[in-house]
Amino acid sequence: MPKITAIIADDEELSRVHLKTQLFKAWPDLVIIGEAENGLEASALIAAHQPDVAFLDIRMPGISGMEVARKIPPQCNIVFITAYDQYAVTAFENEAIDYVLKPVLEERLAKTIARIKDRILKADYFSNMPEVIERLISRLNPRPSNSGYLKWIRVQIDNSVRLIPVEKIYFFQASNKYIRVVTKNRDALIRKSISELAAELDPDMFFKIHRKTIVNAKFIEKVDTSATGRGLVKLVDRSEIHTVSRSFTHLFRQM
Repeated sequence: MPKITAIIADDEELSRVHLKTQLFKAWPDLVIIGEAENGLEASALIAAHQPDVAFLDIRMPGISGMEVARKIPPQCNIVFITAYDQYAVTAFENEAIDYVLKPVLEERLAKTIARIKDRILKADYFSNMPEVIERLISRLNPRPSNSGYLKWIRVQIDNSVRLIPVEKIYFFQASNKYIRVVTKNRDALIRKSISELAAELDPDMFFKIHRKTIVNAKFIEKVDTSATGRGLVKLVDRSEIHTVSRSFTHLFRQM
């Protein structure tokens, strides 16, 4: 039997490394032929190599994993990588499509691998995959407006709990197990991963410009270019300069 090939697409390097490590242990015969940091790279890899399996993070810069899946040929097995909560995961289970939750657990990944192998041996995959993907998109994004996104961030300051409206937050920055929440005159810490937070914020208002940084677009004063070609973001009323990762430079091409 020919070797089964796969690509991994996730904008967080640590997540890619973790999944790859788990796959090497659980499926040593699998050949990982490429990795992508965003949707555009994932689409290019799939078009060039026609892998048997595509592991796609749902939330990626540029083009989401769902958008990539819309264009995947039916013979490619899709596995979504998601940090969504249990309510959203029900949508995947109802559609009988493969998914793994972050962080990827060995037992859950083993079940997904078994399903993929079974389908490949039987040459059995969804002929109606485009319809399945469209239903998933509508279930995971049922809101026509931004009403489902976070409106408040709850933080603890001294001995009290305060609610900060998200529109007043200048930027978020990850540090160890915490995220720094920065307004014009105040800093606070919350315990959450940056990927979880990014999934809860309105992407039209908040730009993830680095794997550790999310900025409020309405507070961007200017975007300069460094000598190395990196974007440098300056926010109004703040002295910090935020470097834009190359994966996120597309956000500023039209500005």
